[in-house]
Amino acid sequence: MPGSGRAVGQADEAKRAAPAWARRSTLVLLIAVLALAVFGTTTQTWMSVTVDPNQVGQAGAAQEAIEVQGSKAATAVTALALVALAGGLAAAIAGRIARWIIAAIIVLASAGIVAAAATVLADPLAAAQGSIAAATGVTGSQAQVAVTAFPTLAVVAACLLALAALLIIPAGRHWKTRTKYDAPGAAGSTPATGPVDEIDSWDRLSRGDDPT
Repeated sequence: MPGSGRAVGQADEAKRAAPAWARRSTLVLLIAVLALAVFGTTTQTWMSVTVDPNQVGQAGAAQEAIEVQGSKAATAVTALALVALAGGLAAAIAGRIARWIIAAIIVLASAGIVAAAATVLADPLAAAQGSIAAATGVTGSQAQVAVTAFPTLAVVAACLLALAALLIIPAGRHWKTRTKYDAPGAAGSTPATGPVDEIDSWDRLSRGDDPT
């Protein structure tokens, strides 16, 4: 149908005019990388704790410095990073309203990551008390705590993650969302001649089109 072909042509032209940062695959990949970066920091040592041998006794004094991973110093960071990762992947197939909700969830998760990591940076000894108690059997002991760069990296990655989530809203204007209720004429129209990313290829395969 001429009308359907004209509508598809206009949509393809708008997509070709979209900037590189607004491409769906680019933005989803960016969010996934940042979320995984935050998650990766929690597997590393956030603090190195040296306890006072006068408080922990012989057993504790014989121990080397206690290495505290981010997953133990700030347990919420791991979970929130996974939430952000799932949200970024879901945004690839979500509709317009769902993308707004997903963007808000990722921003809130990022804020939670920043808050949890900032708490560790503000009072590292309090954050390390659980690990100290597990290692020495003594609670409330004094210790020297050396903080590594990973809590700061988590904060930076979370801030960038929030910015990337906010980009979903303007970038989503360039994303086409197909459903099973689309007009048959639009699905059977001439394929777009512009660049096709991986997600668009999957969309076309699901409609029975050949993206190649």
